[in-house]
Amino acid sequence: MSTKRTTMPALSGEQSLNRYLAEIKKFPVLTAEQEYMLAKRYREHEDPEAAAQLVTSHLRLVAKIAMGYRGYGLPVSDLISEGNVGLMQGVKKFEPDRGFRLATYAMWWIKASIQEFILRSWSLVKMGTTAAQKKLFFNLRRIKRQMEAYEDSDLTPEEVAKIATDLGVPEQEVINMNRRMMMGGDGSLNTPMRNGEEGSGEWQDWLADDRPLQDMVVAEAEEADMRREMLIEAMESLNERERHILTERRLVDNPQTLEELSQHYDVSRERIRQIEVRAFEKLQKAMQRIASERLLPAMA
Repeated sequence: MSTKRTTMPALSGEQSLNRYLAEIKKFPVLTAEQEYMLAKRYREHEDPEAAAQLVTSHLRLVAKIAMGYRGYGLPVSDLISEGNVGLMQGVKKFEPDRGFRLATYAMWWIKASIQEFILRSWSLVKMGTTAAQKKLFFNLRRIKRQMEAYEDSDLTPEEVAKIATDLGVPEQEVINMNRRMMMGGDGSLNTPMRNGEEGSGEWQDWLADDRPLQDMVVAEAEEADMRREMLIEAMESLNERERHILTERRLVDNPQTLEELSQHYDVSRERIRQIEVRAFEKLQKAMQRIASERLLPAMA
């Protein structure tokens, strides 16, 4: 194994955001096997180099998510830094044996870290921290765009009522939040990011692309194929009745009820429930075994 240390790129006032975004593209995208191997190394041996590789391979994901919050008037570099903190927390708590990719898990830590930073920093928003208020704060602009409401004017009573209903908050909170956000205002997209710096550009140059990152598309497609193959193989560990009950209860669009299956097998509903639970536990153990057999050899 290489002894080369993975170095996190710096993001500070001395280095332009443009240069940082270019640097993080140099880190390779990990395959599912590589990611699993590194996550196991970190979780079982607290290997800092393994953690560093997991973090740097997902820095592009953090930058993409942070760009989506640029409308709150805070420096994008700060949003990315906070997102990186969330990513590190996600890596620390990631459990590779659960069978999903790090990006899927870490995304929620990244968003939570950025949102908490915005709420702490945006002094115009003098509000509590209930889930409903946070939901209103982070969704109001999007809903207004969908309703084609004017960004810099009060909402109509009909618009207020609809937003309040959709988000489950009082109408007065919608009015107050809208006015606070109008006061904050958004800067022009043509405003230079770094005046006088070599390679500087305008804010519009960094508009987030709503399409998923290509590497994430490939990684998720590979993971979906692998999980599908593992599921098919793991189902072979069940007997015919267990396979049928589990399929009809959990793996079809219109699952059958316990009553329907109890009539089919001429047993009680409780017996069907017990078989379903036992079959699901057997399926989980089989998938964990198959995952270990497929991925652990890469660590040898």
